[in-house]
Amino acid sequence: MGKGPGLYTEIGKKARDLLYKDYQTDQKFTLTTTSPTGVAITSAGTKKGELFLADVNTQLKNKNVTTDIKVDTNSNLFTTITVDEPAPGLKTIFSFRVPDQRSGKIELQYLHEYSGISSSIGLTANPVVNFSGVLGTNVLAFGTDISFDTKTGNFTKCNAGLSFTNADLTASLALNEKGDSVNASYYHIVNPFTNTAVGAEVTHSFSTNVNTITVGTQHALDPLTTVKARVNNVGKAGALIQHEWRPKSLFTVSGEVDTKSIDKSPKVGLALALKP
Repeated sequence: MGKGPGLYTEIGKKARDLLYKDYQTDQKFTLTTTSPTGVAITSAGTKKGELFLADVNTQLKNKNVTTDIKVDTNSNLFTTITVDEPAPGLKTIFSFRVPDQRSGKIELQYLHEYSGISSSIGLTANPVVNFSGVLGTNVLAFGTDISFDTKTGNFTKCNAGLSFTNADLTASLALNEKGDSVNASYYHIVNPFTNTAVGAEVTHSFSTNVNTITVGTQHALDPLTTVKARVNNVGKAGALIQHEWRPKSLFTVSGEVDTKSIDKSPKVGLALALKP
């Protein structure tokens, strides 16, 4: 475990990654190339039904400054400039999208042994201000995540979370959607040598009185191949197998089936990521 509680986005992240990361029902191809000067170019294409989406991302690094420029099939230009540690523990992120002139945003992240803070503000006349902060240690941490719209004078987001972590177990409890829903998650490493882990997530909505329960597991068949499976209380079951056929290059096959409607065809997704 690293030092400090981390940022608010890390509360419950291990369980979310186990249950949702790499699961997809689309076909995706990603190719990354690197020039001798360190410029990385990533081309990605995704087929969603009859729709095909593509983008090209260029990443340039110069000392502690990283610039990412991405262009997609809708002629949108996304630019993100990250300055890592202009001061100890501090990270500055500036991002904007062209042609949307109101998309500019600047974010500051600060990591300390007993706190993690992230604050962002939109670069407009009436910006949305976001603040998230976590206090505690790498074992026990409490945090909050708030967004305020200065144009309407309303809080658009107000969340709070609690996290407990030890060597092989992570548990979290979060109150989301301005107190309308509560989310509890659990992640446990069963065998670190085979990367075997189990996880669960339970969400309750107070307004609809609906519970959503998802449980899952993962296991490494060998150092290069991992399998995952999950199922939820509405009968949807998913599984995937991911193989690292060369360093940093991954081939993933995932599928999902609705056990309550077995007459429907299962959804299958393929992903291929090639890196030098």
